[in-house]
Amino acid sequence: MLRINHLTKRYGDKLAVDDLSLHIAPGEIYGFIGHNGAGKTTTLRSVVGVLAFDAGTVTVDGLDLKSDPLGCKARLAYIPDNPDLYEFMTGIKYLNFIADVYGVSAGDRAARIKELAERLELTADLAQPISAYSHGMKQKLAVIAAWIHRPRLILMDEPFVGLDPKAAHLLKQMMREHCDRGGAIFFSTHVLEVAEKLCDKVAIIKQGRLIRSGTMEEVRGDDSLEEVFLELEG
Repeated sequence: MLRINHLTKRYGDKLAVDDLSLHIAPGEIYGFIGHNGAGKTTTLRSVVGVLAFDAGTVTVDGLDLKSDPLGCKARLAYIPDNPDLYEFMTGIKYLNFIADVYGVSAGDRAARIKELAERLELTADLAQPISAYSHGMKQKLAVIAAWIHRPRLILMDEPFVGLDPKAAHLLKQMMREHCDRGGAIFFSTHVLEVAEKLCDKVAIIKQGRLIRSGTMEEVRGDDSLEEVFLELEG
């Protein structure tokens, strides 16, 4: 579903992502772990086409990001760590705008918005301007917008920040269901307990380089993920 081969990204003299390769298969929830500044966000932004990268290739569902960026973006969704939403719009206008971008029919969008908004308990707030939303409400709206076109691949940067425990639990359920239907998810997190319980595979990045990846059992061994992470960081 996602192939990252020898991805390299520089900011001037700083090597933010250094020859990183990862392959994520359909059905997998893949966690991405590293300290602040390790290169997680730069990797995600490069993979979804927001940032140009200096070397390497990215393919999404068999399509090359550089030669067919629109085809790739039609198959994926991306939730950044601090979603920039159009705050002058109401929630429902924003969702309709996103549905227009992805060519979702009127009937399909109505049914999907209804289902997702009810599930995330946002229905009553969709008529309100986004400027009046709390951070958690904006995060829920971003999740609905990401799911609305039924993407094959979903990438998220710290998706649980700002969500209350119930909303976080619902998002975990939605992530698992998405992958059970044959999709894939690649997300960064600081919450190691979440990664340990939720992820099929995990990758640890340090100073732009991938230092460990594989199934949870392969990465963790007989230790907790926290112990492995702290040892590798040290």
